Amino acid sequence: MSDSHNCSFPENNPSKEEIRTILTKYKTVAVVGLSHDPDKDSYHVAKCLKDHGYRIIPVNPTIKEALGEKSYPDLKSIPSPVDIVDIFRRPEAIPGIVDDAIDIGAKVVWMQYGLADKEAARKAREAGLEVVQSKCIKVECLKVMG
Repeated sequence: MSDSHNCSFPENNPSKEEIRTILTKYKTVAVVGLSHDPDKDSYHVAKCLKDHGYRIIPVNPTIKEALGEKSYPDLKSIPSPVDIVDIFRRPEAIPGIVDDAIDIGAKVVWMQYGLADKEAARKAREAGLEVVQSKCIKVECLKVMG
């Protein structure tokens, strides 16, 4: 694994208070790599977010829907604004997803636990997005929402 995918730098993450603000302020989450399989982590995370009042937009070219929501093949196909791009993909897919998140005007790029990319994170921050790396949005949501 190359150094750019090294996920041992949470010091670059927003503070607990900033994460609370992100999860309180932004309510539309595009879940890239969301599976319709209830045994997958992406499904559990998206279901939790939906159960806590977030609008979930599945992004997966191999499915038509998940959790009762229409799935889109990629971020650029989503016809409405996206606040948070939550990434459940292999590390090598992160740079392209971040580029798309910047292009669609997302506010936050969230890389799930175990995922990080220094260069993509830097690029997103320079474009004005907030970046969370190697943290589970479900865990953070439950801390904020209870």
